[in-house]
Amino acid sequence: MTEQQEASKDAVMTRIGQAVMLLHGGDREEARNRFGAIWSEIGEDGEALHRCTLAHYMADAQDDPGDELAWDLRALTAADGLSDERAAQHPDAPAVRALYPSLHLNLAADYVRLQHPGAARIHLDRARAASVVLADDGADDGYGGGVRAAIARLELRLREL
Repeated sequence: MTEQQEASKDAVMTRIGQAVMLLHGGDREEARNRFGAIWSEIGEDGEALHRCTLAHYMADAQDDPGDELAWDLRALTAADGLSDERAAQHPDAPAVRALYPSLHLNLAADYVRLQHPGAARIHLDRARAASVVLADDGADDGYGGGVRAAIARLELRLREL
């Protein structure tokens, strides 16, 4: 069974995906409401992949850069909780590792918006280092190439600061 099929059978991931569709469709407020309801249900101790994914997208639904940073930090904390040595064998560990480049990229962008270029550079370097786990050949539907291109764009923007 593929990861996508497994995720579609996961009710929490399905609900997160539905809220993401609202977000991408422009209904940020309803997406925030749904993300918030799911977060209330899963809490700080829920499955790491659920918390990471939800917080990652909840950050994108925020209007305030400080709130966006707080959610991106929650996403990274959830990912870190699954990547420690005792959890490395967890079935979600590969999926979380694949999120690290994007998690650090988002944090770098947050810090740029908040005018903290030093912190932005640290997370941009971490995003670049973590991107080695991403496919080069488009096997991930272009996700890897898109993240690498976004890293390059942000790097150029940081040079101007």
